[in-house]
Amino acid sequence: MEKTIEKIPTWSLCYLVNGDASGLTEEELQTIDRWYKDMGVQVVSPVMDSECNLQPYFSPCPAFGLPTEVVDCDIFYIQPTKQ
Repeated sequence: MEKTIEKIPTWSLCYLVNGDASGLTEEELQTIDRWYKDMGVQVVSPVMDSECNLQPYFSPCPAFGLPTEVVDCDIFYIQPTKQ
């Protein structure tokens, strides 16, 4: 299993961390699911500061989607095999 840090859009965290898709459009779900599958993601873990708070910031190039507010997340993944 590999690990990387990615800029994950804050709007997607409830779905990625808790499986809660409420409030997301079908297009947003497809975007998240495509990234998740293509990368072989196993775990998404938001990086917290010393006081256990997230530190969101704007990114013009998040892991997926349009420019938006993101948080850094540890991503554990298994590189999918190409077919």
